[in-house]
Amino acid sequence: MPTLELDRCRLAYDVTGSGPPVVQLHGLLSDRASNAAGGLDLASGLSGHRAVRYDARGHGRSAAEPVVEDWSWSRLAADLLDLLDAVVPGEPVHGIGPSMGAATLLYAALARPERFRSLVLCVPSTAWASRRGQAAAYRRGAELVERHGLEAYLRAGRAAPRPPAVADRETHPPRIDPRLLPTVLRGAAATDLPPVDELARIGLPTLVLAWSEDPTHPLSTAQALREALPGEALHVAGTPGELAQWPRRCAEFVRAVEVGSPVGGAG
Repeated sequence: MPTLELDRCRLAYDVTGSGPPVVQLHGLLSDRASNAAGGLDLASGLSGHRAVRYDARGHGRSAAEPVVEDWSWSRLAADLLDLLDAVVPGEPVHGIGPSMGAATLLYAALARPERFRSLVLCVPSTAWASRRGQAAAYRRGAELVERHGLEAYLRAGRAAPRPPAVADRETHPPRIDPRLLPTVLRGAAATDLPPVDELARIGLPTLVLAWSEDPTHPLSTAQALREALPGEALHVAGTPGELAQWPRRCAEFVRAVEVGSPVGGAG
């Protein structure tokens, strides 16, 4: 499996298919494999495209060092841009990512909008006012791991209610070295999205896919992004059946961007 050496990390990635490039990201404590198992590998629905998938630093098969600042969303965006320059140099890509992956895409698109043709932001995380409570939860999680071990952290996670859209899906343990877990959680606690007025400068065709009843990925963030990014489309999944439509919605959106059709709306 190919890897890319970067500052304090080694990214594992793969490239499949041929055609216009798409990059698929994943969420915090996930990886490429659990993305697919959880129904969030939306690049899988894009035939006729070249899909780049990778594990973020410290996740899955990617190595990293225990430096809190390395898990800020802006640092992860720099990793993404370095990967794109190495694997698909000079080619703008369609970016797809859930949660942490969505935040990574937003920072990357702000820094270098010419690297992207469109964005598909899945289940955007807490941000701005709602981020404070989530940051405190991440810090408590880091302390729980350090004081009582990984199993105590996993038990606490299993006790939390799940959104209806994923109620039928198997849960997966963190796809990360347990020794890195407290550092990664503290890094997540210390990061947030840029102000809304900065995000409004992105100007790329954007699709937001959210699900309901999830305080870690609140609809308020998805709705704020829809308002900040002109022409953005928003779809909310409240059931497993609606979640199963996301690959089709993503494929239709990407094809509409490629042929220059207007995109937008909510549902």
